[in-house]
Amino acid sequence: MRKSTFAGYHPAVNAAYFLLVLTGAVCWMHPLALGVSAVCAAGYAAVVLTPRVLGRRLLWLLPVMGLAAVINPAFNHRGATILAYLPSGNPLTLESLAYGLAAAGMLAAVLLWCACLHQVLDTEKILYLLGRPLPTLSLVLAMALGFVPRFRQQAQKVAQARKAAGWEVSRRRLREAVTRFSILVTWALETAVETADSLAGRGCGLPGRTAFSPFRLERRDLWALAFLLLGGGFVLWRVAGGGLAWQWFPRMGGPAPGPGDWAVLAVYGAVCALPLILEGKEAWLWRRSRSRI
Repeated sequence: MRKSTFAGYHPAVNAAYFLLVLTGAVCWMHPLALGVSAVCAAGYAAVVLTPRVLGRRLLWLLPVMGLAAVINPAFNHRGATILAYLPSGNPLTLESLAYGLAAAGMLAAVLLWCACLHQVLDTEKILYLLGRPLPTLSLVLAMALGFVPRFRQQAQKVAQARKAAGWEVSRRRLREAVTRFSILVTWALETAVETADSLAGRGCGLPGRTAFSPFRLERRDLWALAFLLLGGGFVLWRVAGGGLAWQWFPRMGGPAPGPGDWAVLAVYGAVCALPLILEGKEAWLWRRSRSRI
């Protein structure tokens, strides 16, 4: 993971941002809005992910997008513009092809946003956000998120130990897999018991127990949160009122965007590009401070 300026903001700002961009990517299927969401998601993923990790994600993301674009016209035959007929006799329509491409773009944007969310909202931030309103859920979620990488690391250790001991026999691969799984389950149960004893010893769940938190709302967090709430509210108000309307079936199209629609799109783009704007601001301030030396 690369160090991101936006990741240093308050967890409430991070959570509000990803809630807005994920909701917009899933619910707003206008082609321009999808393009803005996908471009901003790809740009922020390039910031928080290393080139190697980003390349691996794109390596499997592109085939998934192609599969989504192909599957939709194969099963969805709605639309008024018939291009050809499939061997099954069902029509292949322009609207179903376009909707398949839009669905692929939406899927790519959502997956990239989720990859960025995984890098920005870590377990400590999730526990902070849900600790007071939902303490039990936050504890279970934090333990589950932390247990997945630990389980994978332990599986690698078990495999290496068994292989070094000479227990990897080609004729008994199924038996060896069952043995390794049994070892992992035993380790998981022992770890769960130790964790429960540790939590009980620290007074987890007792009334009146306080907890330390390193997060404090600063002025920059309040400005960012206000911008997200006002910008997201403005976009929601305009879209709910019919701004940037678009339909895919039976005929693809919508009214030409007016000045108000372009304003909505600009605000939505600014909301999605907020981390990139903050990164550019920090880079500019750094270059300015270096030039004064």
